[in-house]
Amino acid sequence: MSRRIRLILQYDGTAYAGWQVQPNGLAVQERLEQELHKITGEEIRLHASGRTDSGVHARAQVTHFDTESRIPADKFAYALNAGLPGDIRVAYSGEAPADFHARFDVRRKHYRYALWHAPHADPFLRNTALHIHHPLDGDLLQAAAARLLGEQDFGAFKAAGIQPKSTRRTLYISRWEAGERPGLMYYHVAGSGFLYNMVRILVGTMLEIGGGRRPLSSLEEALQSGRREAAGPTAPAHGLMLWRVEYPDFDTEAFLP
Repeated sequence: MSRRIRLILQYDGTAYAGWQVQPNGLAVQERLEQELHKITGEEIRLHASGRTDSGVHARAQVTHFDTESRIPADKFAYALNAGLPGDIRVAYSGEAPADFHARFDVRRKHYRYALWHAPHADPFLRNTALHIHHPLDGDLLQAAAARLLGEQDFGAFKAAGIQPKSTRRTLYISRWEAGERPGLMYYHVAGSGFLYNMVRILVGTMLEIGGGRRPLSSLEEALQSGRREAAGPTAPAHGLMLWRVEYPDFDTEAFLP
């Protein structure tokens, strides 16, 4: 009898070509499916809450798969972690309702973008935080982040050449926060969904505003026009992390320290 298993994954995306299986490099999905095949003997396809790009990390990626294996649901985490490399961990495994879907049932997704704002780079943050050495106006960053809240057209903040059915999205959280020590800064954003590269373009635009290279009013023009050229550059991938995923009856935050 087939069961649906739900996982919470954590990974350092530095060495991977993103989440999704692709021909140009090893993907996180491919590595996990290899281990699932070893454990179950089945050809298993994982479905995720969303795709992360090359270099992007995840604290809480949710996936599901169907299996006829008799392995207890909570033991999949232990079995998978025994064979996975150290930069991928399964933080939770459990049985899910038969109609649960990791992608289509998402209510809110949270991302965090990390900055190291200091004169010199920190070698220990080189893969997880963008180094910015020039001055940043924190009040301007917060004002820009606040302007992004609510439902609106984020067409200017998607990668060129991408044509989704709609470019309207709702942001529930959009704010900058101080990190655990001086120099660390985080942009925390939660939304109903995100366009391709949307968070990284939002960050790139806000950093230009906070750095004095772009007026705060340019956000209005970008939101109204929907033109990609009206927004700022795409921030590098390595500062971005999928932080939390919420479903109507399941929240990753309840299972993570």
